Amino acid sequence: MSNPEGGIGEPAKLFAALGDPTRLALVARLSAGESLSIAALSSDTRLTRQAVTKHLHVMQEAGLVASERVGRESRYAFRPEALDGARAYLDAVSGQWRDALHRLKRFVEE
Repeated sequence: MSNPEGGIGEPAKLFAALGDPTRLALVARLSAGESLSIAALSSDTRLTRQAVTKHLHVMQEAGLVASERVGRESRYAFRPEALDGARAYLDAVSGQWRDALHRLKRFVEE
């Protein structure tokens, strides 16, 4: 987990991956716990298999999904533990803001 003041490469990748509505929809589909193929993930959508593949690659780079080869296809599964890093980062930033607001309040009240 990176320091919120310094290099935030990993949380930035995660937030960037989650910042796209299509990828959020893919997370929602995969969060049911079943690993799915690209064909299954592109069915019932307007997305091509190539588009789904590109989105899954971004999500895999961010650690949100893992792939497994099953026969001739790759199946993708959501990795909920990846969100722990984002949660920790947001908690750290929240703590910094809380401390800063507390210092500001003390300063104003003096």
